[in-house]
Amino acid sequence: MADEQSRVISRRELLRNAGLAGAAAVAGPLAGGPESAEAAQQVASTAAAPTVRREALEHLPAAEADLLDAVLDRLIPSDEHGPGAREARVIHYIDRALGGALASSRPAYLAGLAALNQYARSARGKGFLELANADRDAILIDVESGRATGFADGSARFFAMVLAHARQGMFGDPYYGGNANFVGWDLLGYPGIRTMVTAADQKAYEAGTLQPSRRSAYDYDTFNKATASAAPHAHGDASDGDQA
Repeated sequence: MADEQSRVISRRELLRNAGLAGAAAVAGPLAGGPESAEAAQQVASTAAAPTVRREALEHLPAAEADLLDAVLDRLIPSDEHGPGAREARVIHYIDRALGGALASSRPAYLAGLAALNQYARSARGKGFLELANADRDAILIDVESGRATGFADGSARFFAMVLAHARQGMFGDPYYGGNANFVGWDLLGYPGIRTMVTAADQKAYEAGTLQPSRRSAYDYDTFNKATASAAPHAHGDASDGDQA
């Protein structure tokens, strides 16, 4: 079980698969945790954190939003290596995108989250939000592998969709609602949007002699803003602005 859990919530795998391609990602199809099985066991044995109040979303009902937030927290958990999906406000990226570029995925989210919760009840006797982290991980392992029942198009497809969108929200441009305070870029060691990032720039950033660029792509006049909102928004919070 430890090996399976480390496969689902491995931060190393998350970063490797995301790469720097996520640095300028927008909503659309693309393509978390301990770095060892021992650490995965330790995290999985931790009881689920108490539910905290969060701001309302635009397109997901409250119950589904709470469930998705818990799933994202297990896919990209915060740990000693850095912040996770909650700090990056990944759920806000997905919620906003479901009203725009990912609108066609909204039925799949609603049906998939309902199926996930029902599978948790049938497999563990409780809803997903009532489970400890170890049981949440076990449920997600079943969903990822396709073993979970009740999903119209198969649980593996639902898992892949959520994980792809989670990566976009974690590592994409903050303009789209995720990567709040640029935590995803910091986690990747990405120095930020520039007209050009040379190999020398990357080495200088890693050496600490080049300061990161705290700017969204849409802060540059050279980027096409034809479909972007003209309303001002704070990139540190990155909750405003329209989906491109």
